[in-house]
Formats: sequence, C-alpha cells, structure tokens
Amino acid sequence: MRNWNEGNDSAHAPIQTYSLKKTLLCLLLFALVCTTNSFSQTTYTIKGKITDATTGDAIPFANVGIKASLAGATTNFDGFYQITFTPPADSVIVTYVGYESKSKPIKPDLTEQTIDIQLSPGTLQLKEVRIFAGENPAYAIMRKIVAGKDKNNTDQLDAYEYESYNKIQIDIDNLSDKFRNRKSVKKMTHIVDKYDEVKGENGETIIPIFISESVSDVYYRRNPKKKKEIINKTKVSGVGLTDGSLVSQLIGSSFQQYNFYNNWLNILDKDFVSPIADSWKVYYEYYLSDSVKNGDQYDYQIDFEPKHEQDLAFIGSFWVDGETYALTQMDVSVGKRANLNFIEKIKVQQSYEFFEEQNEWVTSKTRVLIDVDEPTKQTAGMLLKFYSANSKYKINSPRDPKFYDTAIELKEDYMQHDSAYWQKSRPESLSANELLSFQLVDSLKMLPVVKTYTEILNILVNGYKRIDKWNIDIGPYLYLYANNKVEGHRFRLGFKTDPGFSRKWIFSGYGAYGTKDKAFKYGAGMDYIIDRQPWTMAGISYSKDLERLGVSAETIGPNTLFGAFSRFGAFRRAYWQEDISAYFKRELVKGLTGSIQIRHRDFRPLFPFTYKTNPEAGIESPVKSTFDITEINLETRLASKETFLQNDNERISMGNGNSPAFTLRYTLGIKNFLGGDFNYNKFSFNIKQSFRFGVIGRTYYNVTFGLIPSTLPYPLLYTPLGNESLFYVDNAFNLMRYFEFMSDRYVALRVEHNFEGFLLNRIPAIRKLKLRMLATGRVFYGSVSDANLSLSTTTDESGNEIQAFNKLKDRPYIELGYGIDNIFKAGRIDFVHRLTYLSNPNVTPFAVKISFWFSL
Repeated sequence: MRNWNEGNDSAHAPIQTYSLKKTLLCLLLFALVCTTNSFSQTTYTIKGKITDATTGDAIPFANVGIKASLAGATTNFDGFYQITFTPPADSVIVTYVGYESKSKPIKPDLTEQTIDIQLSPGTLQLKEVRIFAGENPAYAIMRKIVAGKDKNNTDQLDAYEYESYNKIQIDIDNLSDKFRNRKSVKKMTHIVDKYDEVKGENGETIIPIFISESVSDVYYRRNPKKKKEIINKTKVSGVGLTDGSLVSQLIGSSFQQYNFYNNWLNILDKDFVSPIADSWKVYYEYYLSDSVKNGDQYDYQIDFEPKHEQDLAFIGSFWVDGETYALTQMDVSVGKRANLNFIEKIKVQQSYEFFEEQNEWVTSKTRVLIDVDEPTKQTAGMLLKFYSANSKYKINSPRDPKFYDTAIELKEDYMQHDSAYWQKSRPESLSANELLSFQLVDSLKMLPVVKTYTEILNILVNGYKRIDKWNIDIGPYLYLYANNKVEGHRFRLGFKTDPGFSRKWIFSGYGAYGTKDKAFKYGAGMDYIIDRQPWTMAGISYSKDLERLGVSAETIGPNTLFGAFSRFGAFRRAYWQEDISAYFKRELVKGLTGSIQIRHRDFRPLFPFTYKTNPEAGIESPVKSTFDITEINLETRLASKETFLQNDNERISMGNGNSPAFTLRYTLGIKNFLGGDFNYNKFSFNIKQSFRFGVIGRTYYNVTFGLIPSTLPYPLLYTPLGNESLFYVDNAFNLMRYFEFMSDRYVALRVEHNFEGFLLNRIPAIRKLKLRMLATGRVFYGSVSDANLSLSTTTDESGNEIQAFNKLKDRPYIELGYGIDNIFKAGRIDFVHRLTYLSNPNVTPFAVKISFWFSL
C-alpha cells in the first residue's frame, strides 16, 4: 500500500519551491525597477554670471544656491558659477554681504540653462554672530596670519616678474534731472540713451567717458628694493583725453596694485588700515564665518568690520589657506560713513594663485570699484572701475639693479596694435557693455560742447590756454593781473610752446607792464630735452623784473598761488633784478638727480639801502647801494622711492612714498667774473618726508640746515619766508613778517601732523561732520656773523637813516598751531600762536588763518 503521508509531503514540496522562487523574482524585479528609476533621474545644470546692478561689474565670492536644496556654489573671481542638481527645484537664490538677496525661477523643462543675476547694493553689514565665553575663535587664526606675513608677502621674495593686463573704465551715473536737462548733457545723453547695454538695471542713464586697456611687464627685486614697469601696449578712449604718454603711464600696473600684507594701503592718497595689519585688534572685530576641510588642514573664511565706522578701515571677508595661513581671496569695502569726502563706496577684491614651483601664493587678479557721490543734488556721480590680471610669474631671478633705474617705461611702439593682439592678451573677452563703451566714448568726445568743456578744464588745471594753430599755450592765468603800490595795476601775458611745436625744444616768455611805474618787465627762456632715458635737460633764461626781499620767486618755491598773490599789496623792499642763467640737469641713477647752473644777476633797490665796500675802514668806508653777482650752483637730490611720469615735455613727480628726500646745494660766488662783486660760498642741506605715524595719523616734516661762511650784504643772506596774508601758507612761517629775520647760519623746521579723524571720530556729537584735527609747528634758529653785521649801514649815501634788518638773538623763533580740516569738505582753519620775539614791531602773537583744499 501507498503511504499517503509520504505522498502528501512529496506533493507539497514543488509548491513550496515555486512560492519561494516567485517571491525572490518579485524582489529582484522590484529592486531592478527601483535601480532603473534611480539611474533614470536626470541631473540639471545651471550656470551664469552674478554682477552688480549699478556698475555691471562681476561679483566674486557670492553664494549661489538652489532654493530648498543643499546644492550650491560660490562665484569665482569673474562672477561665474555652475551648479549641478537633481529636481525638484523651482528657483536659484543669490546672497552676498553688502547686496540685497535675489532669486530667479528655474525653467523645469531645460536640463541645462544659463541664469544671470544682477544684485542691487544694500547695507554693508555682516550677519549677526554670537560669541560665547572664551576667546574669539578667529583670534587664534589671526595671530597665525600675522606671524606668517613676512613669509607670505611677495614683496619679501628676492625678486619676481610677471605680465599684467589692466583695464579701466570711468562712467558718469546718478544724473539728477537738473543736470540731465543741461544743454551740454542733453547732447551726450541723446547718443547714450539709444543703447540699453550701457543702462543700469532700472533703465537709468550711464555715460561712459573713459575706457582703456594696457599690457605691461612688471619687475621687482627686494635688495636693493626697486620696481620697474615696461608698458608694452595701451588702448585708450576718453572724453577730453588722448592716448598720450602720461595717460598711458597712469593706466599701467604700477597704480593698480594693492598689497594687503602691508599695514597700510594707500587708496586715493588716503591711508587705509589692512585687515591683517600688525595692529589688527585696534581697528577690527573678527568672526570665523566658515572652515572647509582641505586634506589634513582647514581653509578659513573670516569676516570683519571696523570697530569705529568712521575710521579708514574696511568691512568684508577674506579666505586663508589652512596650512600656510596665506591669503587666497580678499573682498573688502569702505562705506559712506567712513571719514571720506565725495565717496559713496570703495570696493577692492583680490584673488591669489598658488605657485607650486616656489611654494608661494601670488596675486592673480584685482578688481577695484570707486563710487564717487554726486557733490550736490543738482549734479551727477561717477564710477571708476579698475581690473588687473597678472600671469606668467617668474620668481627669485633678480636682474641687475641698473635695469630698474627707470620706474615706468613706455615701449616705442606702445600705440601700435590691432584687435588680434587684444584678443590674445585679454584674460577674458570684453563684455558687450565694454565694447560699446569704446565706441560711445569715441562718439562723445567729438561733440563740440565736450571739446569746449575739456578746454575749460584744461585751463583750470594747467593754468594755460592752448592755441593749437600756433602750438603754444597762453598764460598762466594766475599772473595775468596784480595790483601793488609800486606798479599800480600790473598786467602780464606769457606763453610756452607745446609738444606740437617740438618734442625737444621748449620756448617760453612773458611781458608785463605797470600803470603806476610805467615800466615794462619781461623774460624769456629756452629749454632743450637732451634725453628722456635718463631724463636730461639744459636751458637758458633771461628776465628783467621787480622782486622783493624775502618774497622772491626762489624763496616762494613751487607755491604758484602764493607767488601770484604776493604781487598784491604794499610791495615793500622792492628791487629791480636783471637775471640771466644757464643750467644742465640729469638723472644720474634712479632717484638721484644732479644739476649745475651758472647765473648772473644784479640788485637795484627801490628802497633806501647801502652797504660798506671796505668794512675795515669803519665809518670812513665807501658805501654802495647796488651790486652784481655771478655764481655757480651745484645741486644733488636723492629720493630713492620717487616715481616720475613723463607728460609730453615735462616730468611729473608722483611722490616719494614714505621715504625721505635729501637735497644738498652748494653755491660758489666768483668775483670779477662777468662783473661779479663778491667771492662767497653757500651751503644748504634739506630733508623732507611724509610718513604714517601708526594709528594716530600722518606726519610731515621739512628741515633745512644752512651755512654762509662769507661776508656779504644782507640781501644775499638767508631770509625765511614770512606770511602777512589772511591765508595759511604751508611753506611759510605764518606769523613772521616779510623780511623780519636774516641769518648766515641757520636751521629751519616745519612740522605738520594730521590726525585724520582719529580723535574727532570718537566724539558722537560731531563725528558725522567728518572733521579732521591737525597740529603744526614752525621753528627757525640762526645767527649773523660779526663780519656780515659790519657791512650794514644805518644811513644811506646822503646821510639819511635807513632800515637795516633784524637778527635772531639767543633763542629761536617758534610758532605752534592747531586746526580743523575738512570743514564743509573743503575748508581749513588754523589757529597759530607766536611764542617768541613778541616785542618786535607790528607783531601779531595770535592769528586765525584760513585755507581751502580739495581733499577726499
């Protein structure tokens, strides 16, 4: 018989096996479907550029994210971003410090799309950060950054060189209705308004007035510290400007570089404290915003803001490498509340590139924006945009020191280029806005009204009216008219030739006439540029004119405004002078200039004056009231950091940085040579310097030591420059009368310290006025030898009493002052106290002097 239980077990086995297989098959199919669905999900890519809605400039380091998603990116230095994400997603959002956040929708049916976003400037304010008990975590990082500054600062390398591309654009913006309705402006806006590409995001008019490009090679060595730039090519289009040598030098790399490793950055001739300065704790608050793991180290983002918003300090962020603590990115701004005039905002952005061969970080790209506020509500503002990109670095291969002697050099063919050259040299192509700006500027500068305004501006700046037909400049206008008791109404007209006449020869001359003395005065000069590299000149000049003791042209120096106004008034101790001279001047090496001059002049006084021709004879000595001198002047000037620009047929100094300038001068008088009456020697040594005095401002001093070890009539001794006017004069003793003191051995010291808002910024009631406090001091000490005193007489040839001169006694002349600068953004008031020689005739012990300066 069959065993049913056994048979039943055998019958159930296949059913159980089938059920198991079916279950496994279902699980396998489910897993396959899920996997297929997972792999079939499409990834989306969004890319684009983030720009400033006001300026059109790229915004680097901005945060770009997908709303309600973890996907995001940060824009690179040129403002570009790219994000890859998986749906769902409906919009992209951009946030950045100093700008209003903004979002734009994402098109759902496109797997790849470009979304460009413009951000509108907002409040320069960092997000709220809470610091709990214990040390601020940013401080430990800051100490390491400061400790590594010498190592990471490229200026500490033995040498470096690179190629630099620079781009500058200047626009007029924020046109008020009144400004816009001016006839001259209407003609400009009529051209510009046709193009949407140069309008702001809200359709406001922006007028481009200048755009340029340049490519140059930059060279640096540390010991001795020298820098040189060879400008290879420039392309300039500007309203009222041409692609001349001066403009081409200004748009190069030398004036577009900023080193945050230095304690102070000079922008617009103002000192801004670096966020990584040695005194960082004094000026800034810091917040560790982010840290990103990079191998075994972390890269850090630190946000910062000034402790006092009126200080010349930055707000922004920087990023540092977690291993070397070197800067990798910098993004800083200066807001409207800082102690600056006419400036709405300054923004500096910088990126750094790692140079693997030398294990160094070097500056790669720099972008600077300066937003100039409209001076009044009836005018317009201005935007200045600078962009610099450095490449092809070569490190620690110094060249011969003589190679660096010319700081800025233009290649002979710097204006010869084509479009192919610029396409190859640009780090990135010009935007549609920039391409159009080149065309618009060329159109605008041809408008007759623009030419007229340009000519007026040129007269105001240079003091001359250019006559293109004759290639001469007429002026200077400051000397056209004067009135004094000697000449009455004085009228003067002068000229000089311009580069259109000659690139080598410069001719000049003037004529003047007084309605009271009915006498003509005149002069002429001829200069010849022997060489431009190194700068070498020679020339001769002749003049016959009225001068006055203690206020002569050589005493006043380069202060042309004071020189012009000194022709007004009483004009005491005037004398006729006929002056003929010849000179040769050459830059021997960079920063060292030598000159030689031979000069003959006479002295014909219009005031009672005599001197003894034989002082040994005592009272019996013959006296004389006139004299002639022939002298040779030798001068050497050392200013190692001074940079010069060549402006057509002249050189313009761009300053000597914080370094001192030394001038040594020797004068040899020769008797009986060309009619000279005296043998004599004169020595003088001058030192002047402007430097940053830490956190309390900037100090300027000028000190001169002089010696005249010869016996001479007192008009040939040294006379310190006095000032009897209402105005404060920088290079004068402001409470000393004209011709009050004479010396043949002396020391003269002028000191001024500007606190630049350091004190007044801390006073809540007045800090909004942006006033700046300053302190001044003047000291003069000297003496006159007995031999020189013995030459003086108390009576003239007819026996009438005459006035001689005063000399210092056993104490120096001292005046001290204090003042307030930046009153209504232009005025300055100085309160000056005279401390010594108060019993001298007609002395003013205290005076309030005013002056006006255009200052940012």
